[in-house]
Amino acid sequence: MPFCPITLDPIAEGETFSRAGLRALHPRLTHLAPLELTHDEQIRQARLRADKMSIQGVQPKLSAVLSLKEGRVEIVDAGGRFILKPNPVPFEDVPANESLTMTMAAVAGIEVPPHGLVPTADGGWIYIIRRFDREGRNTRIPVEDFAQLSGATRDTKYDSSLERVAKVVEDFCTFPAIEKPKLARLLLFCFLTGNEDMHLKNFSVIVRGKVVSLSPAYDLLNTTLVLEEAREESALPLKGKKSGLTRNDWIAYFCSERLAIPDRQVETILSAFADTLPVWYDLIVRSHLPERKKEDYKNLLELRSQRLQISPRNS
Repeated sequence: MPFCPITLDPIAEGETFSRAGLRALHPRLTHLAPLELTHDEQIRQARLRADKMSIQGVQPKLSAVLSLKEGRVEIVDAGGRFILKPNPVPFEDVPANESLTMTMAAVAGIEVPPHGLVPTADGGWIYIIRRFDREGRNTRIPVEDFAQLSGATRDTKYDSSLERVAKVVEDFCTFPAIEKPKLARLLLFCFLTGNEDMHLKNFSVIVRGKVVSLSPAYDLLNTTLVLEEAREESALPLKGKKSGLTRNDWIAYFCSERLAIPDRQVETILSAFADTLPVWYDLIVRSHLPERKKEDYKNLLELRSQRLQISPRNS
């Protein structure tokens, strides 16, 4: 049975997207054609337009808009409401990995923008995500990443710690007591899903009205699956460690001691993960990853949940 590359809901044979998937990208989108670029062409276009992008990073990116009338994605130099991310060379299956992991985050109660996969001219996938720093007729919403807030640069984005990430939330968010449980949920999710690349530029705050809060999550993917021989479990150290992290490190130290989250709130987060684990396993099965990587993803998720002593509710 095929599954929608945006929602991962079942779709009929011969269909590419579910109605809900298309509407997630835009309420009036009724169909969406494949992107008319091969992978090589995507990478070439990303390199040619790199100096015109307002969002930079190691992974190649393209700015895009949706043509509702023609039902297709159009590459633009400016004014894009979507970001397209081709598969980065030399890695494999990164778009499917990121789309899946972002969907897993959403069902775990983490705010993420509309996102998914779009087929390409050569039968592959490109990842698409709607920008959360734009609204209306391209009105900019103030967003700053934690590297900017910490005085770090792209070259020093790994020179920090999760304790300092917590300090940024305390210093800049309007209501830290609301944002710190969100941060805990996000970081525990990243540990569970093998994301060992959450550096300072992968956290941001957003200003809505006069309230500064954590932005929707982005760049969530199982990097352990991508790198295959990753030795670290966190890009930024926790309690001075980047690997061998335990339940005590995450729960007793980081959540309870460092973030000062009440025990009942910590338990609520862990209970939500326990409820969500069976859904995650199902999403992995429905994903567009190759079968071998689906098994690897499930195995890592099982090992990490055991380390945090989280068991599926229906087991």
